[in-house]
Amino acid sequence: MPSMTATPALDARPPLPKRPLPHERTPDRPAPAGGRPHPQRDARVDSEIGPRSVGAIYETSVSAYEVLAVIRDPERASSLLRRTALWAVIVRDIYRVDGEPYAVGDTWTTSDHLVLIREGRTPRSYAPAA
Repeated sequence: MPSMTATPALDARPPLPKRPLPHERTPDRPAPAGGRPHPQRDARVDSEIGPRSVGAIYETSVSAYEVLAVIRDPERASSLLRRTALWAVIVRDIYRVDGEPYAVGDTWTTSDHLVLIREGRTPRSYAPAA
């Protein structure tokens, strides 16, 4: 009958390799070098933003808008839209004389039409800080 007090020798085997955790930074598991961590999210954001870049003018069924800035930082976009968001676009309604810039998070749809692409003008309020 085998003894219940004898312990088997487990030190004979080499330790198993650690599985890489792509989003966890620990000293024994360095983060992968280069690139952004979410390529699928970037592709989704690009498809949702569509051809709206700084300076683009696009038309919807409601009005026409000039794109003043494209925000891809999720924290800043969430604070601008006051909801959870991955991106935001700051636009100005060009059909209104008193049109003030505001942030939108509407995805690009087939009913939206790109009217013009020009080099963007950066208003003083959106100029990067020195």
